[in-house]
Amino acid sequence: MKKVFLTLYCLAITGIVTVNAQAPANQQPNAPVPAGGAPMAAPAPAAAPTPDPDAGVFKFKEETHDYGEVLEGPLAECEFTFKNTGKKPIVITEAHGSCGCTVPKWPTEPILPGKTGTIRVSYNTQGRQGPIMKDITINSNAKQQPMVLHIRGNVKPKPVDPNAPVAAPAPAPQPVPAANAPVAPAPQPAVQPGHEGHKH
Repeated sequence: MKKVFLTLYCLAITGIVTVNAQAPANQQPNAPVPAGGAPMAAPAPAAAPTPDPDAGVFKFKEETHDYGEVLEGPLAECEFTFKNTGKKPIVITEAHGSCGCTVPKWPTEPILPGKTGTIRVSYNTQGRQGPIMKDITINSNAKQQPMVLHIRGNVKPKPVDPNAPVAAPAPAPQPVPAANAPVAPAPQPAVQPGHEGHKH
């Protein structure tokens, strides 16, 4: 009787082990499973916004302005004129230069289709000798998003004024004797010959 009981017990243990071994290897015990039993699918990526085919279009007379040679000191200024060749108004929300020395000014009112607008750019040449290579980025609702303009040129050093006063050179410093240096005795008056010990 004991042998029969042990045999049944061993068969039951073997069956449990076999069932567990046949479970899917890639099934995660903690993975969320919906009520239907099917695994949850990953969310689809957000679709990119569709460009407006009727949006305004920048048409600039020039996208790069060359100052040529400019002197250091005064502001170097220029204007970029454009026309809206699209079907909807262009609204410029913001514009900025690639550094603080480049400052753009843009129209705040909408530029209607067929109308023109102007973007004015000032470049500070003070202390900036050498090549000018700066960009101006324009953010708007136009098809060109963003629109980037460029300024180029070269800043020459300002000439020296020949009539400018020349600063006098600083006097050379006087040597300071050391604290422990010996002091030379004061010179004594010379005694005339024949007057040694003579009293008047």
